[in-house]
Amino acid sequence: MSTLVKNGTIVTAADRYVGDIFIDNGVITLIGQGLNIPAETVVDASGKLVMPGGIDVHTHLDMPFGGTQSADDFETGTIAAAHGGTTTLVDFAIQNFGEGLYPAYEGWMQKAEGRACIDYGFHMIVRELSDQAAHDMDKLTRHEGITSFKLFMAYPGVFMVDDATIFRALLKTRDNGGLVCMHAENGGVIDTLVQEALRQGHTAPKYHALTRPTRAEGEATGRAIALAEMAGVPIYIVHLSCSDALEKVKQARDMGLPAYAETCPQYLFLSYEDYERPGFEGAKYVMSPPLREKWNQEALWKGLQKNDLQVVSTDHCPFCMNEPPQKQLGKHDFSKIPNGAPGIETRMMLMWDGVRTGKIDVFRFVEITSTSPAKMFGLWPKKGTVAVGSDGDLVVFDPEREVQISAQTHHMRVDYNPYEGRVVKGAPAFVLSRGEVIVDHGTFKGRPGRGHFVKRQAGRPLVP
Repeated sequence: MSTLVKNGTIVTAADRYVGDIFIDNGVITLIGQGLNIPAETVVDASGKLVMPGGIDVHTHLDMPFGGTQSADDFETGTIAAAHGGTTTLVDFAIQNFGEGLYPAYEGWMQKAEGRACIDYGFHMIVRELSDQAAHDMDKLTRHEGITSFKLFMAYPGVFMVDDATIFRALLKTRDNGGLVCMHAENGGVIDTLVQEALRQGHTAPKYHALTRPTRAEGEATGRAIALAEMAGVPIYIVHLSCSDALEKVKQARDMGLPAYAETCPQYLFLSYEDYERPGFEGAKYVMSPPLREKWNQEALWKGLQKNDLQVVSTDHCPFCMNEPPQKQLGKHDFSKIPNGAPGIETRMMLMWDGVRTGKIDVFRFVEITSTSPAKMFGLWPKKGTVAVGSDGDLVVFDPEREVQISAQTHHMRVDYNPYEGRVVKGAPAFVLSRGEVIVDHGTFKGRPGRGHFVKRQAGRPLVP
């Protein structure tokens, strides 16, 4: 299969120029001007930006949590991702207690195979570090292309592990070249605050936020970085939400430590005020970490500008409000509301607002949505750039296209959208995965099962 993308303005994290791109058998083989090469598919990108496809390195598809299952599976979730300009994602496979890591890896491969419409990889969630699990960390990294491992400092009895376990996992990555991704919140303190709130009769959704203070995130972030420093390895903080945690990352980076972090659009565009919505509406915004006071947004944008934050991912973990009534599980107890919200489809459109308003430039947009995720997680240069030899994963982006975000029109399998009614200017016109047009002006042209599992490379992150 061959595809020629003509007359577009090609934008990478470092360059911007007008040119044509020829893709053969899924790989970019030629970039130039005025290319007149016979191709099975020709895409006219006149007046549009041609950028590397988005890479979302934090999703939870078909994930069991809190007595239910995240609403999007690998078919609906990847279709939605494609509509939003994302062409590769890295999901999380969850270790079962009493087992090594391979059963989870094999289970998640089965979830994705035959369903995923875009390329995908996996991180492993480590819930206990037995000798078998430690052995599997080495084996997965060296043989299967699973090079990152997530540990939790929160959710006692479900995901939370102690500092000794974290430290041993960090030492493992020193040996095998993997990377630990950390959910950094002080789970013991939070659990105590939750029980105290419930004892006092506080059951509304807003208490999810009020029992997870920013200090609990900041403390855990600092502790995680200290453990990584002692182990002599890099660390990656997931879904950083507030200034308290960002300060810990900044301090570490100022010291020259390889500390990295991501944030998510919800922390840049939504705030604690959403928990104060009437009735049970605040449950739509129950996620962990929770939404913060609005002033944190400015600090996070500055973190993106100065590269204290390297990546914007989504933590896409959707649960329906009413059809089916998943969020309703916590109608009378905020601690039982399934944690998570949808975002896999809206990430790149929302982040373009940062370009339009001058918070970031177009090169930084490409960097935080595609290039840095690729470099951080062993996908570069196969993914994350527009270059000869790279996969033909492209988003032909129309900066003038207006889209009103709504649950009525989005493709995520969830009955609400946290950005309902928001109008964004700038959206994908065409989305190409390995040279195949899978979205054409809002029409999906891909197919379930065409997505490939991508083996990732181990070694230190390439992000400076």
